[in-house]
Amino acid sequence: MNKVTPLLAAFLAAGAFATASDCVAAKKTKPLPVYKTSFDCASPRSTVENLICHDGQLAQMDLELNRLYLLALTDDHSVPKPAKVEIDQQFWIDARNQCGGGPQARGCVIGSYAERADQLRQGSAIARTKDPSRLSEGPVAFRCAGMSTPVSATYFTVQPGVVFLKWAKSSATLMQVPSDSGHLYTGKDYRGSYRFWQDGNDATLQVPASGQMVCTAEPVS
Repeated sequence: MNKVTPLLAAFLAAGAFATASDCVAAKKTKPLPVYKTSFDCASPRSTVENLICHDGQLAQMDLELNRLYLLALTDDHSVPKPAKVEIDQQFWIDARNQCGGGPQARGCVIGSYAERADQLRQGSAIARTKDPSRLSEGPVAFRCAGMSTPVSATYFTVQPGVVFLKWAKSSATLMQVPSDSGHLYTGKDYRGSYRFWQDGNDATLQVPASGQMVCTAEPVS
């Protein structure tokens, strides 16, 4: 019967360690996927652009936002006018890029896209056209018991979904989470936690320092 000598055992252990190390190294050096965006991912101009290039959800939001922007530029009746839309877009890009690359960057970028999509869709009827390829909807106005003003909801139908809610002088960006029925979105900021559940024209909304409110979508004119 062959015996494993101490020297052979050392060689075997070293080989096993090297193999494991090689696997770890291979995993570490595996390139991140690159997604299609409205800008050139071969030469991203900021940390935020680099983040978007390697994140499927953010890349989808970027392409949809660019689609809305180009449509708004063709709308002579947009509010503001196309020339101002173009100026605002550059200011928006500069502000989006301020999200940086820290642990909060991704949430910051999602919020930035959600708010800008709401502005473009709110201001341009052409941007709200029912393009089959669209990845955004709204804004939809909800009347909620206990609120004197409507709650506006603009959606990104990406994976996972995103909703931008705006009421009075407040707003919140929420992410879709699994739900047994309807569509459920949750989120949190410095004020506290939010919960928005919708099933057709019926919805419930919970904001910080408030109980759950029953909401109904207003008819679209």
